[in-house]
Amino acid sequence: MILDKVNSPDDVKKLSYDEMRELAGEIRQLVMNKVNTIGGHMGPNLGIVEATIALHYVFNSPEDKIIFDVSHQCYPHKILTGRKEGFTPDNYLKYTGYTAPEESVHDLFKVGHTSTSVSLATGVAKARDLKGGKYNVIALIGDGSLTGGEALEGLNNAATLNSNIIILVNDNDISIAENHGSIYDNLKKLRETDGKYENNFFTALGYDYYFIKDGNNVEEVIDTLNKVKDIDHPVVVHMFTQKGLGLEPAMKDKEAYHWSLPGVLDEQQSSTVMSEDYTSITKDYHLQKIKEDKSYIVVNAATPGVFGFDREYRQQLGNQYTDVGIAEEHAVAYSSALASQGAKPVLHFMSSFVQRTYDQLSQDLCLNNSPLTMLIYWGGISGADCTHLCTFDIPLISNIPNMVYLAPTNKEEYLAMLDWSVNQTEHPVAIRVPMCNFISTGVEDKTDYSILNKFKMIERGSKVAIIGAGNFFYKGEDVQDELKDRLGIDATLINPVYLTGIDKDMLEDLKKDHELVITLEDGELDGGFGEKISRFYGNSDMKVLNFGAEKGFPDRVPLEELYEQYHLTTDLIVEDIAKTLGLLEGANK
Repeated sequence: MILDKVNSPDDVKKLSYDEMRELAGEIRQLVMNKVNTIGGHMGPNLGIVEATIALHYVFNSPEDKIIFDVSHQCYPHKILTGRKEGFTPDNYLKYTGYTAPEESVHDLFKVGHTSTSVSLATGVAKARDLKGGKYNVIALIGDGSLTGGEALEGLNNAATLNSNIIILVNDNDISIAENHGSIYDNLKKLRETDGKYENNFFTALGYDYYFIKDGNNVEEVIDTLNKVKDIDHPVVVHMFTQKGLGLEPAMKDKEAYHWSLPGVLDEQQSSTVMSEDYTSITKDYHLQKIKEDKSYIVVNAATPGVFGFDREYRQQLGNQYTDVGIAEEHAVAYSSALASQGAKPVLHFMSSFVQRTYDQLSQDLCLNNSPLTMLIYWGGISGADCTHLCTFDIPLISNIPNMVYLAPTNKEEYLAMLDWSVNQTEHPVAIRVPMCNFISTGVEDKTDYSILNKFKMIERGSKVAIIGAGNFFYKGEDVQDELKDRLGIDATLINPVYLTGIDKDMLEDLKKDHELVITLEDGELDGGFGEKISRFYGNSDMKVLNFGAEKGFPDRVPLEELYEQYHLTTDLIVEDIAKTLGLLEGANK
């Protein structure tokens, strides 16, 4: 194997073109094997192999700085920069799926969210110029990232540098799903004219421009990169690549193979019939609503797969569906404006990506008090990469004025909240779609959610009150049972419903016969829901314990370890309660 003698970028420079082509096939096989075993980004990495080989052949990393956008395209780079053992079966979990400076000097930044590379590269280039450096700075961007606002901001600023910056646009004619927006119409015309289309987006911004017709031809890519190496002004190299190259199913269905679950390549995959869950009932709800109301519209920002919106489903929604591309900020402002004009938008975000929208949530949405419905998926503590943690949405969303953030605990609550939200006109409303086991009570929820910040008293006890929010309501039930069994305490159990406010009357009433209130939330504690309860009781004799995630960026830490670390197991919660009440001996029985 050619790869046996490639342990660093210096080794790539010794290869012939024939050896590089053979190396590309070997890299693809490693990528496919790893993704098929543990899951990961399949299509983007298969498409960028030749360009990555060419980058390390032409440039001198780490002296020259190669900055990846979103890291969807970094697997071949990792293989060529001393980390190929991470693509062998015994070491599949050794390295993260994203660029990571602690792994290698060839990685400049931890990057997991998209559209960042040009901005980062502009800063690196400017720092080089200030210090009198002479190295190349290369920003790799693509896979739909040009729709992101930061990408456009970066392009605007980078064009004014009177020095070396090379922006390599990997145009594979798709994002996570299909591309949306006029920028991609321009890229298509450039592809169709071999880069000669007169209305060139990049030259209009002031860039020198080069076009690579076949970005999977290593010789063509090397030839063009040699032309721009050491260039003394900003340049865009626009190359067309085949996403998923080397794997026929991934080339035919680029969307499905953007990110793949383990076993995707196995010949015999068990066919499972999907039972009802929060994704399916949300999709059914949308289909019913678009039939009833022409002003109802479903919105997302380039991640339809997170919500189960496959091509067939999107077609069913028709013109009552908008994918704004990788542009979360725009999605909020767009949806806020829709709501302000009498439409009924339901905006969908994965928790990790809502972080990109704080100013728009505050200014464009909440300051204007637009009656938008926003669904937050995957919110909660997990063993994910540090780039895709979903623990920050409660502190982010719940502290903005005018916002109502709801945390349902079962199917009926969720649907009732949806109904109330899409039909009311008084508030922007976010709903944290449950990540706990799908629960249906079978009883219609008739709660009037327009009466804000009224908690639900599920069971009244004494001494200890348990407030379990959303996903962690059922953890609260477990703690309640253990307190009864181990300490003989009949604890009160409360479903708070609202993450944006507190039920002062109920909390005040607890002072009569309770010594301790505990809060359970599936997210970060700092700035979270529990702190609102602690603040309420701050000048009283009531003791309060807040349980949730500690502030930090845990990276691929197993959930069980995090629960131990955060004292989120039932046993540890009960022990902490007993210790606070001076009953620790009883808790250890």
